[in-house]
Amino acid sequence: MIKKILIANRGEIALRVIRTAKKMGIKTVAVYSEADTNAMHVAQADEAVFIGPSPADKSYLKIDNIMDAVRRSGADAVHPGYGFLSENGKFARALKKEGVTFIGPDVLAIDKMGDKIEAKKLAEKAKVNTIPGYMGVIQDEKEALKIAQKIGFPIMIKAAAGGGGKGMRIVREKEELKQAIKSAMNEARNSFSDDRIFIEKFIENPRHIEIQIIADGHGNVVCLGERECSIQRHHQKVIEEAPSPFLDDKTRKKMYEQSIALAKKVHYKSAGTMEFIMDPKKNFYFLEMNTRLQVEHPVTEYITGTDLVELMIRIASGEKLPFKQEDVEIKGWAMESRIYAEDPKRGFLPSSGRISEYKEPKKSTNVRVDSGVYAGGEVSMFYDPMIAKLITYGADRTEAIKTMQQSLGEFVIGGISHNISFLEAVMANPRFAAGNLSTNFIAEEYPGGFTGALVTEETTKVFIGVAVFIYLRDAHRAAGTTGQVPGRQRQIGTRWVVTIDDHSYSIYIRDRKDGYEIRHENYHFTIASNWILGNRLFQGVLDGKPVSARIELVPGGFQLTHAGSTVGVTVRSPRSAELGRFMPKPKEEPETPGIVAPISGLVVEVKVKDGDKIKEGQDVVILEAMKMENVLSAQKDTEVKKVHFKAGDSVQAGQMLIEFKN
Repeated sequence: MIKKILIANRGEIALRVIRTAKKMGIKTVAVYSEADTNAMHVAQADEAVFIGPSPADKSYLKIDNIMDAVRRSGADAVHPGYGFLSENGKFARALKKEGVTFIGPDVLAIDKMGDKIEAKKLAEKAKVNTIPGYMGVIQDEKEALKIAQKIGFPIMIKAAAGGGGKGMRIVREKEELKQAIKSAMNEARNSFSDDRIFIEKFIENPRHIEIQIIADGHGNVVCLGERECSIQRHHQKVIEEAPSPFLDDKTRKKMYEQSIALAKKVHYKSAGTMEFIMDPKKNFYFLEMNTRLQVEHPVTEYITGTDLVELMIRIASGEKLPFKQEDVEIKGWAMESRIYAEDPKRGFLPSSGRISEYKEPKKSTNVRVDSGVYAGGEVSMFYDPMIAKLITYGADRTEAIKTMQQSLGEFVIGGISHNISFLEAVMANPRFAAGNLSTNFIAEEYPGGFTGALVTEETTKVFIGVAVFIYLRDAHRAAGTTGQVPGRQRQIGTRWVVTIDDHSYSIYIRDRKDGYEIRHENYHFTIASNWILGNRLFQGVLDGKPVSARIELVPGGFQLTHAGSTVGVTVRSPRSAELGRFMPKPKEEPETPGIVAPISGLVVEVKVKDGDKIKEGQDVVILEAMKMENVLSAQKDTEVKKVHFKAGDSVQAGQMLIEFKN
């Protein structure tokens, strides 16, 4: 058995491996860059080794630095996690040469299946359904255009190495091709140190279905069910679930057979994932194989009762699988929401910075949180924006969704933007509840971007109840303060006006045990809670049902978030509300005459210079943050007054990049 594992990764996946290693009595070694000096995985490992500067290509992607850490720590095995060097054949080869066990597949499988072009060629030989495309490396734009015109638009440009949505671009017409190739190559180079790309036909309105396999070094390959991963943005998964609400037993059996055939073709061992896309008629096509642990592996662990990390370690130690295909039983339903440091209301732009507050939902046998952050910690611009995963389990899909909704409502993150409200909105979406999914779900359901879930009658009741509760709790505290002027003590009435954004509700309240009875011409309900003043999360019971809301104090009232909706709320006496109508409205800020950095990041390219006349929609700056490229465009016809930064410069959110003439 392996005695000491070095984890060549960071964040939540490093912590995930540490948990299983400790359970197995195996020592762990963390590696960390300058940005991760105070990271949780560093603190929780038995040892930690510094591997270099913050940029990934100078630390986590630097094979020599990782190998040095292996030697210094005396680790006899390495778990690569996902991303970084997890599918890098050179790294696995270096470990083998050093006599160190790689907790993953053999080098041959990594080389063949980690290279998307080679993988598709092998898939065809193994009689696996594949997407039409050009199975070769694209050399330049001219060659790409010929191939695209032959296949027919739309096409998908993909990185030959790696995965996770990096280095992927959909191209619908030839005018988009040049920039798409450049961006895909840049992302691939920065994420995998390999800028090779290839082209395949883009399948419209598909589902993303993947099969989890586990294989030992003794010829045994077992499928552990499928995962539905169709809820995506920027080609990156946001919500995953297992099993899929779309698959039937006949289709599942075919996918199992093809997955096993391909795994055996490369003598695969360890955990791996066969990714497929599926059209509305249940025709499925091989996308790629991920020769590593997947981000979404917890949903499979829930429905199969397995620990995939433990199985990987035991297989790497030479053990046989402890079960056969007929022993695998799928029980219940599991759902995973990825908590990203990003702003859904600004096109899902990543958000870096310090976390001022962090509170996870209550964990149980049906609620799991895999995270790598803490209050006071830093979300770095150098790495992926995912900061945590919330996983819930239920007897069926409805129960898993309900538990997810409740747990998302209990999550509190301050100091950075995050996507929790968006995840809540998706969970409440009728189309999602019906299982009518595709990779276009987000684009179709939120075509103008996400601005918050629709405020319904039910959420209005929650906002009224929560606002009244926290306002009156504070009022009672103030009324009980000693030393008040005689005759001027604060009085608490029974009639109030609650304003939610621009809508006002006249209400009558009456005290009840641990809460209030609230009456309005359209509503009559009770709310009770043990909420304590100052707590940013309200948890209580409204008409017998548990509710939660996140609270932000703003001038004159509160900002409340519940079920994906965020609203401004004030509670006033009827007279104050009447007088409030005469208060002057704040003036809008004048439009900024230029392009301001929406996020902190690295300037990859500046496409204009001082004095250039530019058109509305013209690309002017490419900014990279958290391993993703963001193209910034002009919002109107104008003239460039001054370019403030050049390619290679680091910028902070809010800094002026390109100044325009008024």
